[in-house]
Amino acid sequence: MNEAAPRLSPQTLGQITARTGVRQPCYDRAALRPAIVHLGLGAFFRAHGAHYTEDVLNRSGGDWGIIGVSLQRPNQRDRLAPQGGLYTTLERGPQGERARIVGALLDVMVAPEDPAALVSRLADTETRIVSLTVTEKGYCHDPATGRLNPEHPDIRHDLQNPEIPRSAVGFLAAALGRRRAAGQAPFTVLCCDNLPHNGALVAALVRDYAARLDPALADWIAAEVRFPATMVDRIVPALTEADLAAAEALTGLADHAPVGHEPFRQWVIEDRFGPAGRPAWEMVGAQLVSDVAPFEHMKLRLLNGAHSALAYLGYLAGHETIVEAVSDPALSGYVQRLWSEIRPMVPQPPGQDLVAYTDALLERFGNPAIRHRAWQIAMDGSQKLPQRLLSTVRERLAAGLPIPALALAVAAWARYVGGTDERGAPIDVRDPLAAELRARLDAAGSEPADRIAALLAIEPIFGTDLPVHPTFAAAVTKAYETLLDVGARAAAST
Repeated sequence: MNEAAPRLSPQTLGQITARTGVRQPCYDRAALRPAIVHLGLGAFFRAHGAHYTEDVLNRSGGDWGIIGVSLQRPNQRDRLAPQGGLYTTLERGPQGERARIVGALLDVMVAPEDPAALVSRLADTETRIVSLTVTEKGYCHDPATGRLNPEHPDIRHDLQNPEIPRSAVGFLAAALGRRRAAGQAPFTVLCCDNLPHNGALVAALVRDYAARLDPALADWIAAEVRFPATMVDRIVPALTEADLAAAEALTGLADHAPVGHEPFRQWVIEDRFGPAGRPAWEMVGAQLVSDVAPFEHMKLRLLNGAHSALAYLGYLAGHETIVEAVSDPALSGYVQRLWSEIRPMVPQPPGQDLVAYTDALLERFGNPAIRHRAWQIAMDGSQKLPQRLLSTVRERLAAGLPIPALALAVAAWARYVGGTDERGAPIDVRDPLAAELRARLDAAGSEPADRIAALLAIEPIFGTDLPVHPTFAAAVTKAYETLLDVGARAAAST
């Protein structure tokens, strides 16, 4: 980054000339109100949900401004506040790179710095929608059952200190409690995370939490609050130094918070919002439907399941990114076999062809302009496996169908969380259960069957059925032994 370049801000925005081809906000930012509060302001939302809202504003104006919330760290606020909330998005495809400036973000709050202020912002009647991308682990639930985990440290804290919560669930319940007490209509809760039936899941978690504090509040939430389901899709790698340089080269301004993304995007939304309404996202490409489940099912199983499998096998095979992994003929062939196991268990959504969908996925994964790190996708596997892979495993086992490709994906995860790669180098395993995973493996010793049995005994991941299913345990153990004997690349070729 050129230290002499002026910083992106409302004051310097005019320095970007039309000749550069950079799209800029063409609406009155001063007319925006804090109508959407988004919990979990990461790269994905800024390249997806905020993008759709920006498109609505550019097309028809309105007041749908966004307040972003970081639930843990101040990094995003510290990068975006000096820029007045402005940031650059970089669309990267085989044909090149295009930049645009997004202006819908008004402010960024850091929840731990003043949780009471965030509760007040959520409770304010200006807040019409609270959306979330807090990742699977951010809901403090048991991924295998979908139930709230009352022993999670953040939930325990919030139940004891409900007005200064830490968890997303705690913040939602505290603010909804304020709205109810004031006789005000609730906001709509819009979960945009990769969770099965995400709207219903978050609704149940919030009600469960609220019932532990005030059963009447839980009843009011059940009767009054809308939790539409969604399916979101866009590949958005983590921020790199190359993104900073690219944003500056295209705009002439120094942006400390750009975000790169692929050209493709999809947002399927259950059209079930409260009386305060929503932006007209359907005008800019979102699909408003009565039932999101078939689309969600398709994406979780075929895209996210393959992404996780490629992340673990690709990392073990020495590939840094997904594009490198799918460029390897062994892994490209493997993911096709994986899809052949998954597709028969996925109901076809209206207007979709599943073979064409997976063909397009392979093309998207192979986009050379998107460097999505395998390590990034491999994070939090204990939270992701139940939805992305194990649900398909259960369905195939129930149908008496073989699971060799799925078993290899689970075995690759088991090999990865052991913390040492095929060359003997340490793996930085990031997972809420990382300490437990390592402890169980250390206690199990070196025998493959014992190591797999130790991991399968973790009920929040595998439930009570899969550990005792002889076909599953045998298939994963065999795949794990193959990984140890011949390595990931050769195992993927078999």
